Amino acid sequence: MQSSTQTLRNQSTGKPTGGKLGGAMGTYIGLLGTLAAMIALFGTLSQYFLTMDTFVTIANDIPALAVMAVGMTFVLVIAGIDLSVGSVMALGGAVTAIALQQWQWGVWPAALLGLVVGLVCGLINGVVSVGWRLPSFIVSLGMLEIARGSAYIATDSRTQYIGTTVEWLSAPIAGSISPAFILAVLVVIAGQIILTRTVFGRYMIGIGTNEEAMRLAGVDPRPVKIAVFALIGVLAAVAGLMQTSRLEAADPNMGVGIELQVIAAVVIGGTSLMGGRGSVINTFFGVLIIAVLEAGLAQVGASEPTKRIITGCVIVAAVVLDMYRERRRARKG
Repeated sequence: MQSSTQTLRNQSTGKPTGGKLGGAMGTYIGLLGTLAAMIALFGTLSQYFLTMDTFVTIANDIPALAVMAVGMTFVLVIAGIDLSVGSVMALGGAVTAIALQQWQWGVWPAALLGLVVGLVCGLINGVVSVGWRLPSFIVSLGMLEIARGSAYIATDSRTQYIGTTVEWLSAPIAGSISPAFILAVLVVIAGQIILTRTVFGRYMIGIGTNEEAMRLAGVDPRPVKIAVFALIGVLAAVAGLMQTSRLEAADPNMGVGIELQVIAAVVIGGTSLMGGRGSVINTFFGVLIIAVLEAGLAQVGASEPTKRIITGCVIVAAVVLDMYRERRRARKG
């Protein structure tokens, strides 16, 4: 009992136990190696891949995915899942666009309204799944339909064009990276600090590792779990604002299927589907791997069905690798 309690304490405080430090270093090396290998492969297959234009395009393509992946990392760390992020992203963007275009609101009030909508969706997911002890998979699946349907109703199932009102968020600075990319990097850094350097982060890891042990230690897991779902709702709305800025419009079909990419990026980054283990920095590497894969396949002329097949294989491989890591971790424990 003392040994398991000490292990949980070390996990909740972010201190390495046993071979965890070496395991973390191995994950970093593995992710960097995979990313480098993919860049080298596509650089060989396409003469246009190893150019500054390609890397700038990739950087400006990933902000929405990266921001949502930070929130999904937190959700998976507490042993939950959120399938509604794509729909909440579309609903947040739709509400922002309507406030700008139809109600003639200013940019900041409209953006704030979109964030509030995302917050409400996240809170509903958290309160229902935690309060009624329902699987977050089912609850968020319901929210996926609710938010998507709400986006269709709000936009009358039509794309809402807003012009250049918020174009500045996704417009490259001096022909290079966009403010959205800078914001995404700041969110990643903040997420890593929260997960590894704050009490809230320690609670998340502890809850994902052994929720009952945290409860017996005097920590109520319910507010923490609800806060995590609320946070991913807000981040999904931020992603919706980024995508709306990039398209100069709010499309009610925006983000369809993106939840799979988000989960794939997080799992590729080494976050456990079983909870209790994760890294936001590693998740960002996972986002880069997904983005490089998509850009490389597009440049070598892969058809859309082929790209979907390859991406699906990568997702399955990431899940299999996660299960292998969990089994090896259980044997060592």
